[in-house]
Amino acid sequence: MTNREEIDLKRYIRNIPDFPKPGILFYDISTLLRDADAWQIAMARVARQVAPWQPDMLAAVESRGFLTAAPLADRLGCGLLMMRKPGKLPGETISHTYDLEYGSDTLQIQADAIKPGQRVVVMDDLLATGGTLAASVALLRKAGANVVGASLLVELTALGGREKLDIPVKTLLSYED
Repeated sequence: MTNREEIDLKRYIRNIPDFPKPGILFYDISTLLRDADAWQIAMARVARQVAPWQPDMLAAVESRGFLTAAPLADRLGCGLLMMRKPGKLPGETISHTYDLEYGSDTLQIQADAIKPGQRVVVMDDLLATGGTLAASVALLRKAGANVVGASLLVELTALGGREKLDIPVKTLLSYED
């Protein structure tokens, strides 16, 4: 039996060239998700990274952030809020619009999702250029959160997304290219 600490989780991430458009190398986490043992190992490692921040709440970015935040909130015994595209959440919402390479996008949370000062960790699957993650932090702060960190499965370090952030960032796997 192999020691769980020695498992190379990169073996469970499939690389798909030219998706969603030519020239993009897509890091597909679905192959990690469907391997029960690798997924358990991944979640245990993420839990060890996030636990020292002692979050009250995990903020999951739509939609792949939901996949990591839900099991982690259960493991850590904290709450979970969803950061969604406009029109997806019932009730009063707080919005933040941000620029993309071509156009803009908006994230929303429910207005009553955060109590002022709550310790919140942002969860998503991938850190690339950092725009969505920076927007997530701005939205949470607008709602009164104390954003104590961000946790991601994969980071594409060459794209410099971490440089757009003023919070600690933990990633499970890093890729240079």
